[in-house]
Amino acid sequence: MSDNPETASDETQPAEGAAQQQQQQRARVEVSDKEAICTYANFCRVTGTPEELILDFGLNSQPYGVPTEPVEVKQRIVTNYYTAKRMLQALHLSVQRHEQAFGVLETDVQKRVVTKAQG
Repeated sequence: MSDNPETASDETQPAEGAAQQQQQQRARVEVSDKEAICTYANFCRVTGTPEELILDFGLNSQPYGVPTEPVEVKQRIVTNYYTAKRMLQALHLSVQRHEQAFGVLETDVQKRVVTKAQG
């Protein structure tokens, strides 16, 4: 171990670092949503730059086919890619749990629509 106090902190044991990281991940973060605005979105556009990811959310009043009117974007979230990756993992886990409880979610609208000819 080094006598230099500046380098001594860098020489932590790998097991200690892993245990500390797990402890930090288990810590609960307090969240206040008193000022949150809740709206519904059935449209999402993802764009970005090399540094940021941009998520636009809106309401598509014509969900089938190509809309003839513009989709109004009501919310925009700009985040970094690290946060986006954590969000992706959290969303994946949430959808996976939902599908285990309620069945697979079909994202292709054409496969979900029951036509009158079939009915």
